[in-house]
Amino acid sequence: MKKDIHPDYKEVEVHCACGNTFKTGSTKKELRVEICSDCHPFFTGKQKTIEKGGRVEKFNKKFGM
Repeated sequence: MKKDIHPDYKEVEVHCACGNTFKTGSTKKELRVEICSDCHPFFTGKQKTIEKGGRVEKFNKKFGM
C-alpha cells in the first residue's frame, strides 16, 4: 500500500438519538445515528408482526369455498 493516501481509521464514539453511546471504528471524528440496537423495536422485543394469509386462503375467502 502507498503511504499517506489512506484516511486515519480510529475509534470514535457513536451517539444515538435515544441517548445511548458506544464506540466503533471510523474515518470520521464523530457519528450520530437516529436509531441503535438499544431503541430499535427488533432488538427490544416490541416489534409487531402482521400475519397475512397466503394465496389459497385469500382465494377461499374471496369466493367462499
